[in-house]
Amino acid sequence: MSRQDTTDHDVVVIGGGPAGENAADYAARGGLDVVVVEAELLGGECSYWACMPSKALLTPLDVAAQADHLGGLEAPALDRDALLDRRDSFTSDWDDEGQVDWARSAGLSIVRGRGRLTGEREVTVGDRVLRARRAVVVATGSEAVVPEVYAEVAPWTSRDATGIHEVPATIAVVGGGVVACEASRWLAALGAEVTMLVRDDRLLARAEDVAAEIVATSLRDAGITVRFGVEVGSAYRDPPLTTAVGHPRGTEVTLVVDGGEERYAEVLVATGRRPALRDLGLGSVGVTVPERGGLAAEHLPDWLQVVGDASDGAPLTHWGKYQARLVGSRLAGTPLREPDEVPVPQVVFTDPPVAWVGRTSAEAPDARVLDADMSAVAGASLQRDDVTGWARLVVQDDRLLGATFVGPHAGELLHAATVAIVGGVPLSVLRHAVPAYPTVSEIWLRLLEQH
Repeated sequence: MSRQDTTDHDVVVIGGGPAGENAADYAARGGLDVVVVEAELLGGECSYWACMPSKALLTPLDVAAQADHLGGLEAPALDRDALLDRRDSFTSDWDDEGQVDWARSAGLSIVRGRGRLTGEREVTVGDRVLRARRAVVVATGSEAVVPEVYAEVAPWTSRDATGIHEVPATIAVVGGGVVACEASRWLAALGAEVTMLVRDDRLLARAEDVAAEIVATSLRDAGITVRFGVEVGSAYRDPPLTTAVGHPRGTEVTLVVDGGEERYAEVLVATGRRPALRDLGLGSVGVTVPERGGLAAEHLPDWLQVVGDASDGAPLTHWGKYQARLVGSRLAGTPLREPDEVPVPQVVFTDPPVAWVGRTSAEAPDARVLDADMSAVAGASLQRDDVTGWARLVVQDDRLLGATFVGPHAGELLHAATVAIVGGVPLSVLRHAVPAYPTVSEIWLRLLEQH
């Protein structure tokens, strides 16, 4: 290989999604020479196939639902084409030129192609070799898991759901997690007859039971069929006429469910994701790819860092970005001071939305729970005439361990709980944080006055 095919950099980041971009940006802020390797669109799954397009589809539905539950307003009519156009605008029509411009303005170099570790501090991209003086950061994200039973039917995955262009008349949504719950909402709103096939006996496995029950009820109220304890034994269809993203495959799919056959125009498999670590060359540097989960930082050589879904941390964009800020700052020699406890927050954009942070009651069985109903809060009742919602704090002595909110503005209420846990704010002190009246945040008063 000729000399000009090899370049030296301080940091090489494999993967240009949100986590990779943040690690690169924070390292570059410290004056380091950073190159980002990306095989697809700079900005990653979140920008083009997950967080942004899904919420672009869901937010208008939330506004319409709120209007439908307020006296004096008529629910806005959904314009299918306009809604999809809105989604397209948030993905920049799947063009990453703006993201590339930002990266260059931040002092980052971009190399297009699939990066592979080929030695210590060495990444090969096609016929180029990138050598890292300080570190290589693995930020390769995750990919949808398609169980073997669906392998031959070319099912929809989350990319098809968020990138939808043509609405199937009927669709089976396999799974009961975040993607399944959120996608079922917009698929139904766009006109599909949606059936959720959930293997477990509930939705949202990590959420509080009450929250999961409220979500199941709301999905059914939206006309979605939700079935629990369902096992799909096999799936088959005639050869698909197309595999274009967001388009039904053109042939009916048959699912054998609990011994009986069910036919749908399409099937969306939303059974989880796995770290994208295949063909990364980890074995060449003595790193074994875990059978399940991502890479643990403590098991890597000091020159190899990992952030985002490729790690063993929570597979959430905001968590990956947080990891990346820590890693990038350390590489730049300006490490962020870390507190004793940093809980993982999560928001599910259902109707009503669900948000939680820290430990649930199931994860802290010896703790005390403080519950309150959203209907007891004037500010929440102003948001909907028939407001539905609930909240719980998980506490031990004078300490907040976790919090869950279900109802109007749940995602915005959550950050106060996150701040309280990270800051170690005692409950006796939180009682003196006065919520404005009449706002939904008065739910904090209803909760804390029980302590």
